[in-house]
Amino acid sequence: MDSQHDSAPASRPPAPSRSQTALRVNGKPHTLTVDHRRVLLDLLREDLDLAGAKKGCDHGQCGACTVLVDGRRVNSCLLLAVALDGCEITTVEGLAGDGEELHPVQRAFLDRDAFQCGYCTPGQICSAVGALAEAAAGHPSHVTDPGTPSGEPVALGRDEIRERLSGNLCRCGAYPRIADAVEDVIP
Repeated sequence: MDSQHDSAPASRPPAPSRSQTALRVNGKPHTLTVDHRRVLLDLLREDLDLAGAKKGCDHGQCGACTVLVDGRRVNSCLLLAVALDGCEITTVEGLAGDGEELHPVQRAFLDRDAFQCGYCTPGQICSAVGALAEAAAGHPSHVTDPGTPSGEPVALGRDEIRERLSGNLCRCGAYPRIADAVEDVIP
């Protein structure tokens, strides 16, 4: 059998692989031309020189890359930057704002010595800030008492803190002091 294949190139131009993306990072506007495959973590570290968020597992399992997107904590290694057009990104570098004063969670981590090697610390801090906001907004966790009224702030005891921060791994085992630091800033 003889088969013929059309060897003429397709008449359609290739789809663009880059797009203009506008982000507010730590309160500052940025408009970048972003490759559609570029993840937020790489954009922050390589394009904006914000090295706080760390590249750990690159699979969203360790939490070292945790940042806040529109106030919610996310694994920046899993999010395509182009999909975040118009979003507000806060990294550990931006938690304190423009002032010299540390964010209360950052201060509590220092006061409680809630880190050892420090690699996971930026992600732990961003995750703690996000977890505090989620609990205050009434978002339940797996261990939240089912009797808690929907939409009401969730009380953060030790079990709630551990559950909410369970997506952030610490190879040094600083977990007790991390939980202590978060307890210190519960309103």
